[in-house]
Amino acid sequence: PPGRRVQNSRLGPTPPRLLSEEEYRLQGEVETQKALAELRNVCQSPEFSAWNTVSRIQSPKRFADFVGGASHVTPHEVSAHEREFGLESLSIDEQLFEEDDDDDEEEE
Repeated sequence: PPGRRVQNSRLGPTPPRLLSEEEYRLQGEVETQKALAELRNVCQSPEFSAWNTVSRIQSPKRFADFVGGASHVTPHEVSAHEREFGLESLSIDEQLFEEDDDDDEEEE
């Protein structure tokens, strides 16, 4: 019915449902893997100018390994990321909050 459309347009669009943290993480992993596979396919196509690309990048061997199927990150990069953003950093944050809680109790 036309009346219903008018009413909905007055209310405005329905905001999209926000992702949970787990859904966000999973979507990031899935989309990253799809994009990396697409990049490998482009780099392996006959139209791709490998020499032109290799001449402009810092680590040609690493790039060649990636195109051949190797990981896009090194073990060192993985451990650095985990140190900065992984479980270790979460436990440090928790310790900071616990210390803050202890300070609050002492003031009372």
